[in-house]
Amino acid sequence: MALECKICGLSDVAGIDAAMRYGARMVGFNFFPKSPRYVSFDQAAALSPRVSPDVERVGVMVDPDDEMLRQAIAAGRLSIVQLHGKEDPGRVAQVKEQFAIKVMKVIRVSEATDLDEADAYVPFADLLMFDAKPPKGATRPGGNAVAFDWRILAGRTWKRPWLLSGGLDVANVARAVEISGTRMVDAASGIETAPGKKDPALIKAFLEELASL
Repeated sequence: MALECKICGLSDVAGIDAAMRYGARMVGFNFFPKSPRYVSFDQAAALSPRVSPDVERVGVMVDPDDEMLRQAIAAGRLSIVQLHGKEDPGRVAQVKEQFAIKVMKVIRVSEATDLDEADAYVPFADLLMFDAKPPKGATRPGGNAVAFDWRILAGRTWKRPWLLSGGLDVANVARAVEISGTRMVDAASGIETAPGKKDPALIKAFLEELASL
């Protein structure tokens, strides 16, 4: 399996176009208002037609209610809902069934025992993501440019595809892949010139680095 990448937190045409041009397999629209990468439903509706039909559109949400899910799925033409809050396995199953959509559940990690939480979601989630736990005082659950010890993922397997996230950039992604064994990565803060400001040149460099591995 070739390495795949999700470019997350896209909010403008230049970022979307770069992700398409250089081979992203997923793009993420962030609907969490406290994030610097937040997009409104109207923004997502304007951007989503620029995403290639064979690329997954992912909506990042934190403990969303059903109405938010309905509006986000429609606006972003989403194919995957990424749940980044405290959603339990039952809620994951409910979202998947009620909205007939794939669900990615994020597991927040700082030590090896945190990975055990994933087991409860495997029967319900279509994909898993392992992201660093937010630092103390953080106002959002992810996108904090923080990495965790990738060694704790080495040799671990789950009966679902999984992505590595957290502080990945062009300088460290090769090492992250080598150590963790992941085949899918998520990039957000590491391809920005400022929080929420994607850089097409950094997107290009990141995706080209990944393609070379």
